[in-house]
Amino acid sequence: MGIDPYSHRRTSATITLRRADGAPLADSAVTISQQRHSIGFGCTAPEADEQLAPWLELFDTATLTFYWGRYEPRPGVTRHTEMLRQAQSLAGRGVRLKGHPLVWHTVKAGWVDRLPLDEAEEMLRARIRREVSDFAGVIDSWDVINEAVIMPRFTNEPDGVRNAITRICERHGRTGMVALAVEEARRPGAATTLVINDFDLGPEYEDLIEDVLAAGIEIDAIGLQSHQHQGFRGEERFDEVNDRFARFGLPLHWTETTLVSGDLMPAHIDDLNDYVVDQWPSTPEGEARQAEEIVRQYRALVAHPAVASITYWGFGDARSWLGAPCGLARADGSLKPAYEALRELVRGEWWYAPTTVRTDHAGRVRVDGFAGDYRIADGSAEATVTLGAGVTAAEAHLLR
Repeated sequence: MGIDPYSHRRTSATITLRRADGAPLADSAVTISQQRHSIGFGCTAPEADEQLAPWLELFDTATLTFYWGRYEPRPGVTRHTEMLRQAQSLAGRGVRLKGHPLVWHTVKAGWVDRLPLDEAEEMLRARIRREVSDFAGVIDSWDVINEAVIMPRFTNEPDGVRNAITRICERHGRTGMVALAVEEARRPGAATTLVINDFDLGPEYEDLIEDVLAAGIEIDAIGLQSHQHQGFRGEERFDEVNDRFARFGLPLHWTETTLVSGDLMPAHIDDLNDYVVDQWPSTPEGEARQAEEIVRQYRALVAHPAVASITYWGFGDARSWLGAPCGLARADGSLKPAYEALRELVRGEWWYAPTTVRTDHAGRVRVDGFAGDYRIADGSAEATVTLGAGVTAAEAHLLR
């Protein structure tokens, strides 16, 4: 038998079950079912009601988009009520939530560009504090700054007005801009995980993280993107990137990953945004390829001990980034083979299916499975217990 590549994800725990009065739940039938994994299996939040059921059958972590230009298209006019309703609905179903992003130079509020620099900076600072404060207790994680590597040299300004976020980053420098974002996000005092996020996985990003940590700036995780519109990058590439960024000692979050189920984008395209076509259909051949590659990708990422979260970017093709057929559902809502393949892995091979067992004389049962949250019920009472990787013993009280 070979070495288990997922041993660092597993728990083999003896759980002592007690009644509400503290007495052991001895010689009783109980049903044990896994509720979610410790590692985050995420996706952008479902955009339509009909997506919710299949979405929940696979994912346990949702990314909600807070692009400033869309969230607050006019000063003081926000989507707060709509976003809070969606966040609370998902959280009520046990979904972990992340907001994306607090600071980004793209899809930003155009009205901020026209402000004097000092005023624009204060608006940015206030926006960060507002979102973290308004959603505290519901959204517990944020991409605090997005794509800071390119931020001070970003020049795509079609309206002719210089990008305010770029100008603020020029003023402070990359490290200073990260410090600004983190400082304001911490100011409300909410318990939140702050992720630095980038598509640039090269030396500049490594240098920035090094500088950020050396300056004592408190980030909680490193975000990595991989939009594979030009083809699957392969297990060796993922391992190499994980190894390089794991040296910082922070959890790695693959915040945006995609694989196309149609023709691949030509290899000579440097900036993915430059590829514009009238139609980019999903094809049977592409869907078969996507299904195979998504399993390979997830196996490689879950096998690496530094990876704490994996987010697939876009559940369906209807509103996919760049119009690419990279979703797990087609534009008509029907599910692709990649969805089924990933579900068989995440909620099949790596999942503890509901199982009925009997406790022993001391109220003990054993669970061997992937680390995560487990529900234990005897028909009249239940308990939820979190079993971390490597945990060997736990206790739970079953309550009505």
